[in-house]
Amino acid sequence: MSSTQTSLTNPGTHRADLSVRMRRLRSSPALREMVRETHIRLEKLIYPLFIVEGSGIRKPISSMPGIHQQSVDQMLKEVEKIAENGLRSVILFGIPEKKDPEATGAWRSDGIVQKATIEIKKRFPELLVVADTCLCEYMSHGHCGIVEDGRILNDPSVDILARAAISQAEAGADIIAPSDMMDGRVAAIRHALDSAGFTDIPVMAYSAKYASGFYGPFREAAESTPQFGDRSSYQMDPPNAREALREIEMDIEEGADIVMVKPALAYLDIIARARVITNLPIAAYNVSGEYSMVKAAAANGWIDERRVVLECLTGIFRAGADIVITYHALDVAAWLR
Repeated sequence: MSSTQTSLTNPGTHRADLSVRMRRLRSSPALREMVRETHIRLEKLIYPLFIVEGSGIRKPISSMPGIHQQSVDQMLKEVEKIAENGLRSVILFGIPEKKDPEATGAWRSDGIVQKATIEIKKRFPELLVVADTCLCEYMSHGHCGIVEDGRILNDPSVDILARAAISQAEAGADIIAPSDMMDGRVAAIRHALDSAGFTDIPVMAYSAKYASGFYGPFREAAESTPQFGDRSSYQMDPPNAREALREIEMDIEEGADIVMVKPALAYLDIIARARVITNLPIAAYNVSGEYSMVKAAAANGWIDERRVVLECLTGIFRAGADIVITYHALDVAAWLR
C-alpha cells in the first residue's frame, strides 16, 4: 500500500506533516497581501536628477535609458511629474558649465544645485530636496577632493565640503548627503551646519560607499570620470564587510542622522549587517549600473521589467533599508499608482 493510501485510510498517519501547510497563506492575492512582510512605499524612494547650466536642455544619457541631463527649467517639468505621481523626494547632482581644481561650483551661492534647489522649493515646497555634497562633478580632474602631486588630500577637501554643505542649506536643501568618502567629513559638516544656524538639517552620510564597477553609467551622467587613477584610495574595497561597519559606526559618532550603503544589490549583506548595529534609518543607493542592466535586459525582452524592478527593490528593503535612492522611482510610482 502506498504512503498516500495509508494516509487516506488512516487519517492519523503523517498528521504532523499535514498540519503545516505553508501554501495556505499563498492561496489568493488577498491572503498574500495580508501577510506580506515587506512593502515598497513611495515616500521611501528618492529620485535622482542631473542638473546642467543653461535653458531648454534635456539631454538623454545614453547608458541610462529614461534619464536625462536637464537645465533647471526642464527639470521643473519633471519635478511636477514626480510630485503628481506621489514621490516625495529628489536628490540633486550638479554638472557645472566650468570645472576647476578648487570645485568652486560646489559651494557658490549661484551654483547649479543651489539654483535648482531654490526653484524647486519655490514651486514645490513640500518636496524634500536632498543635496548630494561632493566635489567630483565640480573638479577639473574628476576626483572627490583636492589633488596635490597626484594625491587626494583629505583635510583640505573636508573644508570645501563643509562650505558646500552650508551653501546648499542656505539655498533650501532639506538633507545634506556627503558622498565623497573623506575621513571626518560628517563631523565637519555637522559642526559647520550647526555653527551657521542649520541645526535642524539632517546629514545623510554615504557611509559604506564602495569603489564599485557599477558606477559606470553615472560617470557619463555626471561627467565625473577621474582624469587619472581611480577612487580606490578613498572609496571602500568591495571585499570588505567589517570595515563597512566601522565606517558606519564612525559616521554615527560624528553626527550622521541617516547612514547609507552604496551600491545596493551586490551589498545586501552589508545592509543587513548595518541593520543589526544601528537603529538609525539606513539608506541604500540602487546605482546606475544596476539600473542600466535591468533596462538593457528589459529592452531585449529577456526579463519582465516591472516584475524585476519591484523584486530588486523589495530585496533591498527586505535586507533592512528604510530608504532607497533609485532611478526606477518614477516608473515605480506610476506602476504602484
